[in-house]
Amino acid sequence: MKKGLNRRNFIKKTGTAGLGIALGSMAMSKYGCVRQPQLKTTPIAHLAAPPIEKVRVGYVGVGNQGGGHLRNLLRIDGVEIKAVCDIREERILWAQEQCLKAGKTKPTGYSRGPEDFKRMCDSEDLDLVYNATPWEWHVPISVKAMETGSHAATEVPGAITLEGCWETVETAEKYKKHCCTMENCNYDRTELMLLHMIRQGLFGELLHAECGYLHDLREWKFGTGRSPYYPKDWRLKYSIKRNGDLYPTHGLGPVAQWMDITRGNKFEYLVSMSSPSRGLKLEAVRLYGEDHPLAKTDYALGDVVTTLIKTYKGQTILVTHNTNSPRPYSRRILIQGTRGLARKYPEEKIYIEGISSPHRWEDLADYSEQYEHPLLTSLEEKAQGAGHGGMDFIEDYRLIQCLREGKPTDSDVYEGATISAVVALSEKSIAANSAPVEFPDFTRGKWKTRKPLGIVTA
Repeated sequence: MKKGLNRRNFIKKTGTAGLGIALGSMAMSKYGCVRQPQLKTTPIAHLAAPPIEKVRVGYVGVGNQGGGHLRNLLRIDGVEIKAVCDIREERILWAQEQCLKAGKTKPTGYSRGPEDFKRMCDSEDLDLVYNATPWEWHVPISVKAMETGSHAATEVPGAITLEGCWETVETAEKYKKHCCTMENCNYDRTELMLLHMIRQGLFGELLHAECGYLHDLREWKFGTGRSPYYPKDWRLKYSIKRNGDLYPTHGLGPVAQWMDITRGNKFEYLVSMSSPSRGLKLEAVRLYGEDHPLAKTDYALGDVVTTLIKTYKGQTILVTHNTNSPRPYSRRILIQGTRGLARKYPEEKIYIEGISSPHRWEDLADYSEQYEHPLLTSLEEKAQGAGHGGMDFIEDYRLIQCLREGKPTDSDVYEGATISAVVALSEKSIAANSAPVEFPDFTRGKWKTRKPLGIVTA
């Protein structure tokens, strides 16, 4: 803890006192973050719910990303879209038309406002409620789904507060329902191949990883890109009021699986820091002039947020968030082991000691024939034309496959809560002058015996 910052001031500054009241009786950790609450539910090592022959789906939020998922689900056997919910009636009509064009039954529409998902969950007999909505709705929709007897799947991040992370965990345990944070980048070609390589021991012992979300979103935040990509400027509003890694899971999801996080390993603590916030104000001035309210707005989100995570096994992970700067897209993927390393950006390269020429990169593609992940090869043809190079289809297919076969999902509520917790924890660390902040253990010790994700196939 920084010299001169006593415990009382630290609690006041980081807001942990209020969090402690919200979550009940809790103890302080040595890193300044509250420990996990004493829940009344019991952790489940690997939830396997009864198999479902036909998965009846209610979809909340059928805009850009949600619309893509809906099209995927219409292409997957054993799925029935029973209901669609959106605040915009035109999106309901679009979704219903897509279902009819696919030769499916017209789903019931729900569009009476942002909380109409509650009426949908209460009225419909659903197996899965899937949502792609603004971040603040992810937890309420998932919780309502599980309370009314459905499994839940949500776009990322699964929660944006620690309270939300714990609420999804407790609800999933109470009702024994899946609650999946749908991280599509877990299913991208390179990330899947690296997972296969890691499971084969190609890199030796894993030591370090780098990842992140580096995506120039200025035009989309201000609604000058594919408008309205973020209706009512909801993502811009987060950039105004919060300073932390607001979108950590695209890079961290695959890394967590590589390092067996919540499955034999865990995140111990993180340290985060932020650069000045400049990009959004400069963009507002350029777009609207110096006298516009958005040009005079103070933006909390630093242009570059850097987080360093330490794992139980001693590994380090560097996570970067940058959505306000002019730059090409990157997720900064890199994995380093005792035998070599591989990276994804800006070019896909690999170096393995004893195989590669000394001190020289090789093209990662040269290893694809031996290490291509079987899940990709088995679904590549079916995934053609789907969003983000097909990985969106693969993640949807795997979710439905697991539900239909009654098997544990590839990513469960514990992994989703852990990678999503970076949002709140990074914000706390930055607010406390980059003090280390401890990760909650959402598994409450089960991480020690939970099995790592295997090499699955369709």
